[in-house]
Amino acid sequence: MTSSLPRPRKSLGQHFLTDPNIIRKIIALADLRPDETVLEIGPGRGALTGALCRAVKTVVAVEVDANLGEYLSRTFSNVHNLDLRIGDALEFPFESLSAGTVVVANLPYNISTPILFRLLESRHRFDRLILMLQTEVARRLVAKPGGKTYGSLSVSMQRWTVPSLAFTVSPGCFHPPPEVGSAVVKLEVRKDSLIEPADDAHFLRIVRAAFAHRRKTLTNSLRDAGLDPDAITRGLADAGIEGSRRAETLSPDEFVTLARAITLP
Repeated sequence: MTSSLPRPRKSLGQHFLTDPNIIRKIIALADLRPDETVLEIGPGRGALTGALCRAVKTVVAVEVDANLGEYLSRTFSNVHNLDLRIGDALEFPFESLSAGTVVVANLPYNISTPILFRLLESRHRFDRLILMLQTEVARRLVAKPGGKTYGSLSVSMQRWTVPSLAFTVSPGCFHPPPEVGSAVVKLEVRKDSLIEPADDAHFLRIVRAAFAHRRKTLTNSLRDAGLDPDAITRGLADAGIEGSRRAETLSPDEFVTLARAITLP
């Protein structure tokens, strides 16, 4: 490894993972095979990257920081299965990845949610995702109906994946230590979300509208979002869902049924 370490940039939300035990736990959780391709978002100084390169056929690492990109290029100059890309993960062409790619990433916490949705737009390219996230976000991914942490992110992720919270990570495992707790989640892509026809944008619109006013009934929340009242009434009836219920009481599968039943003009 080169001696000149790039300094973390606060503007990019950089917190470099330094604990080798956590790296081993992530690799074990990913259950990687030698013939697989891994997408790593935000490799940082490469602490996890090296372990990934030793475990699989190809590692595609996407780093937005050009200084880190130069450092990684020097550090891994003799590692021939690393495909380093310098650029914004929010603009990366995930469609170009091979089917069955595994995502392993310590996501920047300030943009973790939009990256999650970008990844799941291309979920047919991925088999599973192992992600380091802020603990609060990780808990929202696995939250069950009825709880305060259950919301549109919970419904969306559970519609497209089977999420599980694997373990938490203390701030001392990073440099610099973040001010929030961290957790690693595993998201197994739901195969039914790949087979069944679905309009993701329509589904997300219904879910987000339903949760926009958590204390209101489904009927009122959907109306307040500007959806056609007649379409709402017909959709709720066709889905067999009472309009007097609140969004937090519906399961992800009920939201799928509701979204399919509501036909907007």
